[in-house]
Amino acid sequence: MSRTKLIFYLVFSLLLLSLSIEAQPENLTLSAAIEKTLEYNYGIRISRSDAEIAGINNNWGTAGRYPGIGFDANTNNAYNFNDDKSTNRLYAGIGLNWTIFDGFRVNFTKEKLEDLEELSRGRLGVVVENTIEDVLMAYYNVLLQQENLKVLETVKNLSKDRYDYETVRHSLGGTVTYNVLQAKNVYLNDKALFMTQEVQVRSSIRNLNFLLGVAPAVMWNFPDPFEPDTRGYVLADLSAKMMANNQTLRNQYTNLQLRKKEIDLEKSALYPSLNLSTGLDENIGSVQFIGSTDALSAYGNLRLSWDIYSGGTRKRAIQMARISEEIAHVEIDQMEHALMNELLNLYDFYSIRIALLEVADESLEAAELNMSIADEKFRTGAISSFEYRDIQLIYLNSALRRLQAIYNLIGSRTSLTRLTGGFLMENPQADSQ
Repeated sequence: MSRTKLIFYLVFSLLLLSLSIEAQPENLTLSAAIEKTLEYNYGIRISRSDAEIAGINNNWGTAGRYPGIGFDANTNNAYNFNDDKSTNRLYAGIGLNWTIFDGFRVNFTKEKLEDLEELSRGRLGVVVENTIEDVLMAYYNVLLQQENLKVLETVKNLSKDRYDYETVRHSLGGTVTYNVLQAKNVYLNDKALFMTQEVQVRSSIRNLNFLLGVAPAVMWNFPDPFEPDTRGYVLADLSAKMMANNQTLRNQYTNLQLRKKEIDLEKSALYPSLNLSTGLDENIGSVQFIGSTDALSAYGNLRLSWDIYSGGTRKRAIQMARISEEIAHVEIDQMEHALMNELLNLYDFYSIRIALLEVADESLEAAELNMSIADEKFRTGAISSFEYRDIQLIYLNSALRRLQAIYNLIGSRTSLTRLTGGFLMENPQADSQ
């Protein structure tokens, strides 16, 4: 081989090696997935912007504490045909208007803005909790689909071995064509299931990428094990955590405070209001044949106004605000009741799913042992191909049921964590986003 060809092959090999290295997907742990979600998820970014708007709006200027200053200027030009005179005038003024007292409305409005900001951040917390739950389940769904793929690959390989075995036997005259065709059909069916599952794996990764806010084509390695946490819970502890930390319930308490502020705002209309207006006005004029004028004046005025009677409008507004507060109390009672029902249901599901996983483990262990025994019996002719296929399907269903039992148990634990406010407690940076 010439030196030029050697260099060419060396460069080409290095290029292929670099491309293969670049093509290796990055590892994505569950904690890294949550971090990416908090930073890039679309829903979280939108809710974070809403909370930022509420924070900007929460200031004394919006509440009406500070005066307003304005400038105004205009001209007046006229021509009198009878006197053959023209008049030109310029009016300019700068003024300050300030509501000194309005029944404490400014203070109540500021408190309402603070509650609105807190409510907005609470809604962000709910979005964060729900999104983290979705990401957790999407991440474990990828692991579930990958584990299902491994099971289907095992079954496909067994079917391929059986098909090859029947083919060899047929070539030696030890079996009929029917058995070969039946084994081939079984193998092709298992191969189709395996190929379909490959699509499921890629689809689950794309769904996860959507929650992460990354491109659909990005592929990952998933190093976390597909294993459930089977530690037990104490129902009383879960109930106490839910009442103290559930973000949706906390938002409802904030909403109750907002309803109370509405009562105070409506009551403020019963008081008089005191307004101050002050400023400077300048009048510059020019009249033909007469000359120009320039007048500068200052003013300062106080205005006290009091709406003594308005047909009962204010009284009715206060009554409606109080009814609205009562509704908020009922909504809190309703939410606490609904949350407790959900907690009890999730607790029961979690307990039974631990037991179901134990049953699935035993079932898979028996199916695996049965498969190993059946394989030997099939090759010795002790069982038929149909019986062997039935045992194979029992193993397949047992393996898939066990994997689904793991996923269901993870789902129950995830829902309990979300219901008791655990995601925000475990991820304090999420609550401060």
